[in-house]
Amino acid sequence: MEDLGAVPSGSVIMLHACAHNPTGVDPTPEQWEEIRKLIRSKALLPFFDSAYQAMFCLHFFALSIVDHEHTRIYLHYGFASGSLDKDAQPVRSFVADGGELLVAQSYAKNMGLYGERVGALSIVCKSADVASKVESQLKLVIRPMYSNPPIHGATIVAAVLKDSDLFNEWTIELKEMADRIISMRQQLFDALHARGTPGDWSHIIKQIGMFTFTGLNSEQVSFMTREYHIYMTSDGRISMAGLSSKTVPHLADAIHAAVTKAV
Repeated sequence: MEDLGAVPSGSVIMLHACAHNPTGVDPTPEQWEEIRKLIRSKALLPFFDSAYQAMFCLHFFALSIVDHEHTRIYLHYGFASGSLDKDAQPVRSFVADGGELLVAQSYAKNMGLYGERVGALSIVCKSADVASKVESQLKLVIRPMYSNPPIHGATIVAAVLKDSDLFNEWTIELKEMADRIISMRQQLFDALHARGTPGDWSHIIKQIGMFTFTGLNSEQVSFMTREYHIYMTSDGRISMAGLSSKTVPHLADAIHAAVTKAV
């Protein structure tokens, strides 16, 4: 809040809609409301990055530019908490207040379409006139860069979202994946607690989404790679989605050894 209060009016502010990467720490609904009010009071432009867990159901793929009078953005998330409505609330609140915003999203993770490069840029403008001008400027960027986006992946997404049975099946599977990641967090926390690993590891179950900052330093990470063949970024970030019930004990052993042994 202090940093947001210090930036010049008119600045573009990048926000993660939910399941913040890399920290896994999301603002509470009350904190989101404080953030929204401050951003609007300073005339800042929010740009939501939804490249990981978040997901929007749109009438358009690749590009959607609308004014508030004709807003047709339907927000659906779910890969963070497993609840579509809960995960979508931060962005919905910014759309509902009548201000402008941008949202970039990807379907790579929540629909398993990594190789298809399926995503969308949605922009909500204050008027139809502004929306027309924004669209014109974006076309100047799009035309020489890629002209037309790949259609195969977008067609898959459209087929799922337009069919009620497929959509319901997808939401069930989405929640299963979110619940599995939450379960991996709990299992890792329990394993560290059972080993008596020094430190407070409650952040593992308090964080949300695919990624977790373990709190391990670069020396401890190097030790785990060298002695346990476990690989992660040097800042201690791990992908919870990459864990399974079979691999949690090995990771817990490695973390315990890294924390308790001199490295």
